[in-house]
Amino acid sequence: MLVQTSQTTATLNLLFFYPISFMQSLFHYSFNVDDLSVARDFYTRILGCKEGRSAPSWVDFDFFGHQISLHLGVPLKTANTGMVGDKKVPMPHFGLVTLVPEWKKIAQKLKDQSVEFIIQPHLRFEGEPAEQWTMFFLDPFGNPIEIKGFKSFNDIF
Repeated sequence: MLVQTSQTTATLNLLFFYPISFMQSLFHYSFNVDDLSVARDFYTRILGCKEGRSAPSWVDFDFFGHQISLHLGVPLKTANTGMVGDKKVPMPHFGLVTLVPEWKKIAQKLKDQSVEFIIQPHLRFEGEPAEQWTMFFLDPFGNPIEIKGFKSFNDIF
């Protein structure tokens, strides 16, 4: 049984007028790295992320408008177990969804920085509703990153 208070009423009103799927929000992801200096170099110089707050054991970055927090610790083990189309992709992974023109700029920047791709930039599901450009690479700690490009954000789901 829901006990109605001013807070629950405000929350229910918020959800009624602004369904969760339409609320503006940013993504936050925290993960381990074993060297913050190396992390700072990769995420700022290679990916172009702006550094945010930090402490001796962690650092935040603006990852294309979203917050990632890198903490000192043992990075997660990953394995190529996710089957997407005809390719096995590393799991777990995180990344970015953008529009194709921006995706192409990012792909070129990564190539110019001699980033080693574990899945080369390419178009998958061509001509299908899920058509997308994708690429996978690792940060210096083995954390897989995928960047996808769509013609329209309406095509993501």
